[in-house]
Amino acid sequence: MENNKLMTNNTYYITTPIYYVNDKPHLGHAYTSVACDAIARYMRLDGMEVKFLTGTDEHGQKVEKSAKAAGVPPQAFVDEVSEHFREMGQILHLTNDDFIRTTQPRHIKAAQEMWKRLEASGDIYLANYGGWYATRDEAFYAESELIDGKAPTGAEVEWVEEPSYFFKLSKYEQPLLDFYSANPDFILPESRRNEVLSFVKGGLKDLSISRTTFEWGIPVPGDEAHIMYVWLDALTNYWTAADGKWPADLHMVGKDILRFHAVYWPAFLMSAKLELPKRVFAHGWWTIEGEKMSKSLGNVVAPAHLVEKYGLDQTRYFLLREVPFGSDGNFSRQSMFDRINADLANNIGNLAQRTLSMIAKNCDGAVPVLDPAVTLPQDVALMDLVRVTSATTHNSAREQMQRCKFAEVIGAILHMSSTANEYIDKEAPWTLKKTDLARMNAVLYYLAESIRCIAIMLQPFTPDAAAKLLDQLAVPADERLFLHLTPQFALKAGTPLPKPEGVFPRLVAETV
Repeated sequence: MENNKLMTNNTYYITTPIYYVNDKPHLGHAYTSVACDAIARYMRLDGMEVKFLTGTDEHGQKVEKSAKAAGVPPQAFVDEVSEHFREMGQILHLTNDDFIRTTQPRHIKAAQEMWKRLEASGDIYLANYGGWYATRDEAFYAESELIDGKAPTGAEVEWVEEPSYFFKLSKYEQPLLDFYSANPDFILPESRRNEVLSFVKGGLKDLSISRTTFEWGIPVPGDEAHIMYVWLDALTNYWTAADGKWPADLHMVGKDILRFHAVYWPAFLMSAKLELPKRVFAHGWWTIEGEKMSKSLGNVVAPAHLVEKYGLDQTRYFLLREVPFGSDGNFSRQSMFDRINADLANNIGNLAQRTLSMIAKNCDGAVPVLDPAVTLPQDVALMDLVRVTSATTHNSAREQMQRCKFAEVIGAILHMSSTANEYIDKEAPWTLKKTDLARMNAVLYYLAESIRCIAIMLQPFTPDAAAKLLDQLAVPADERLFLHLTPQFALKAGTPLPKPEGVFPRLVAETV
């Protein structure tokens, strides 16, 4: 079974994992969500019809136990916690087109249909199960996987024996290996792909896919004494919400749930005679000031706190720029402070502030008039770099964004801004103001046009600030796509500009 090539049509379907409703959102949830949002925004700017899905996973033993501990029915419990994840989306300005909950009727119907498809393929059978189960992970583990009597994740395990329906996962060991071989970029980054290959080559055992010892889940079609295994239920959400856009182009997940997405989910889809997703990307984890994030340490970072303290765009930028996506990263207040000031305030913000303030004061608050007769080679060089970098960044970034290489794409944008800052320092329009007004106008025009291109490219990463920059350049709302990076849509001399305002204020240590 061969995977379709990426971008075979004009649609792009991207998903976050659906978040488990046992707690409030934290930095890890924000990280995944912002990454997906940046890709979704990028693809829309590239002219794609995007489906961006997120949501909450609301069934399972862990939820049932948490609801009982809270003294409320499971449905009331998940209704409240799910709302926290909707609020996170609003705080981070996510542009998801859909928010799925696994307690919704549409999903229950789809999950039961998925079960029937697996059953129709002869891949489900009833037997008795005995094994080590980690409620925290909602996963079974073999004896050989336990470390000091605990799951590999460190979760407590208990021995569970009960009647269970099984999925013939072992039947798909070779088909999965064949698929991975035919689609080497299906799992990224490569280190995660190697982990999955090692796991599958080690041999797949049939998978328990139903439970009888608790009730909070989707009933098995035809046998309501059983509820569906929470991961079969949860993974089906991507298909539930596809709206005709299946298969997904990208499932974004944390590395801790890679096995479910890169082994179990493809096997279920093969059995159901459905196309497989085109890519699964597993990102790394964040530590907090060098320590593992945990409630017991009191170092859990809430997305709302970061946005309030540092700003929305600054938070989004830091998460995507600080570490190569896919690697583990460390959040520290000092590194966030330094990154925001160096890249955003001192580089892009400084360029915009200097240029737009000079235009407001010396060009009657309008786009400067450009006299081609005073254009010099350094002006052409700047425009060539900005236009070529914009075009090549845009073209290469299409693939880079799909491979989650955010730091590389942002780095190219910063290079444009750094070059423009060097240009303004060398040309010194504040000096030209006294000696050569035509030349001053030319320099300011080329700088403004550079900022236009930079702002268009920044939109997926710092959407609000990029929009403010484009507003200050009076760029029409319908001329902000990547196809508008060409000279045809360059700034028009004489266009009135609003009063300039700083978009990336410098952080002061006392305020952080």
